[in-house]
Amino acid sequence: MSQNSSHLRIRKAPLHLLTVIGARPQIIKAAAVSRAIANGFSDTITEHILHTGQHYDSNMSQVFFDELGIPRAEYNLGVGSGTHGAQTAKMIAGIEEVLLQQPFDGIILYGDTNSTLAGAVAAAKLHIPIFHIEAGLRSFNMDMPEEINRIVCDQLSTLLFAPTQTAVDNLQRIATEGRIGGQRQQIILSGDVMYDNSLHFARIAAERCDIKQRLALPREGYILATIHRDHNTDQPERLESILRALCHIAHTENIPVVLPLHPRTRGKLTPLHQSLLEVEPLVRILPPLPFLEMTLLEQNALLVMTDSGGVQKEAFFFERPCVILRPETEWVEIVQHHAGLIADADYKRILDAYGQLAHRPVHFPPLFGDGHAAENILNHIVEFLTGLSR
Repeated sequence: MSQNSSHLRIRKAPLHLLTVIGARPQIIKAAAVSRAIANGFSDTITEHILHTGQHYDSNMSQVFFDELGIPRAEYNLGVGSGTHGAQTAKMIAGIEEVLLQQPFDGIILYGDTNSTLAGAVAAAKLHIPIFHIEAGLRSFNMDMPEEINRIVCDQLSTLLFAPTQTAVDNLQRIATEGRIGGQRQQIILSGDVMYDNSLHFARIAAERCDIKQRLALPREGYILATIHRDHNTDQPERLESILRALCHIAHTENIPVVLPLHPRTRGKLTPLHQSLLEVEPLVRILPPLPFLEMTLLEQNALLVMTDSGGVQKEAFFFERPCVILRPETEWVEIVQHHAGLIADADYKRILDAYGQLAHRPVHFPPLFGDGHAAENILNHIVEFLTGLSR
């Protein structure tokens, strides 16, 4: 039987699912699902992991497999960096080759990276069910590559796992007809697998990590900051504005700013950027951190400043206010509940946002599920796939 018709075969346990990951956030999200498979679905599901190699630095990738207990990748495309088109094209070709090797029952995709887009295109062409975890997010900014990736993946997916009600609402406006077996796309309010992870790893991080002691961080608090979006890193004036704001706050408030630098950001630092950082000792520049250390720092920060969607959420999970270093966010719930303020890369707005969030009470309602999103997702996948054989 050809792979093109494999979705019509009679499915018997175990179901074979291909998980595609390539970037640090996807590796972390996959930990929740892999853990749920091992703990409750091992007789029903066999997971095969494909790593595209989109993040190829060991500090950004393999360390997470080791630290989070994720099974080793069965396939590694080793794509590496490149332009969006070239990188995505290599991924599509590599993923297609793997999908043709055996009759996979479905493909699991996470988030909105080029790996997500490539997996969706490859699987859709072969008529393989696509299960998109973290579906329905929208920043409504088509200048973001991630926005394009998430829109295309949502259009091609079979089961759309939305982490919040806002994501469900977005998906209901664009749901398409004619999915697998003539069925409509299914939109499921699943909760957020990253919330699962935060609950699971918070205790482990507290027990294992001593980074606060190593950095001699004060009990009265510190700011945790991350910068990696190309919109910030590739425009020197935006990066300068953010760094100036961080240095000003550190100096005037006498508060440490912990800044783990993404490789993209470190490579974009100009002599001016470096001189700003060198004269402010309270800004601590670190390499990318292991997940558990980052988790511990998020839990204990006074406040978080970031252009990362994932770090925005994690700050919310740990009830830490967040200054968002972007002109918009796909996690609009955080802003709507005043747990985060959008400051973009504007020096004055960053200072004002810090002043507001650091000195008033912030409310963190339960928006992201009950901590069992991964089990919920797997139950729906099994139900869908076994239903196709009836």
